[in-house]
Amino acid sequence: MNPTKVRLDKLLSSLGYCSRKKVATLLREGIITHTENLPLKSDTKVAHDEVYFEGEPLDPSQGMVILMHKPTGLICSHDDGEGKLVYDLLPPRWRVRDPKISTVGRLDKETSGLLLLTDDGTLLHRLTSPRHHVAKIYEATLDRALNGNEAEIFASGTLMLNGEKTPCLPAKLTIIDETHVTLEITEGRYHQVRRMFAAVGNHVTALHRCSFGDLTLGDLKEGEYRILDREKIS
Repeated sequence: MNPTKVRLDKLLSSLGYCSRKKVATLLREGIITHTENLPLKSDTKVAHDEVYFEGEPLDPSQGMVILMHKPTGLICSHDDGEGKLVYDLLPPRWRVRDPKISTVGRLDKETSGLLLLTDDGTLLHRLTSPRHHVAKIYEATLDRALNGNEAEIFASGTLMLNGEKTPCLPAKLTIIDETHVTLEITEGRYHQVRRMFAAVGNHVTALHRCSFGDLTLGDLKEGEYRILDREKIS
């Protein structure tokens, strides 16, 4: 099957490299080139892998998925007025890709760990939809010692959160010690882990997401990210 070809200026602007008007200038400066040194114009129809920008292959086309090790202090929002954003860790041109890159769900400002981002709306919906029950594991540090009945309560599927009309789905609590636990949930309610512990009379002082489905951080350090192979995303 032949790869889809689009206008060069449309391709580069959609990937955030430059405006469509600037392509002609960058062609004259030799910044944009063909992989086989064929002549290019702004309206030349090209495949994604036929173009170099500053001698390098282009960023992945639409459907890119990014796995990030989110530090605390960053916000999962596109609004610059709210503080430092997780998108600030990415190359500036990725901020203006079309379609836009968005987080798959959110981690609050004080939560660290595994965060997925994508420009694929269909994938984003699938991974965040409650119907798909994607498991997520969090490591939590608690303000006070466990009572001892939390694992049973969380697993029962009857825990009600303040302001909610339906109980949480069963969740698996694993005790590390009396103030350190992991919790596996398959939903993505607002501040769910923090609210679950609040519902049993405790307070989460630190929260870190360890995994999302089959994905883990591996050796990725805080603030680092990598592009994932789509075939490995469940």
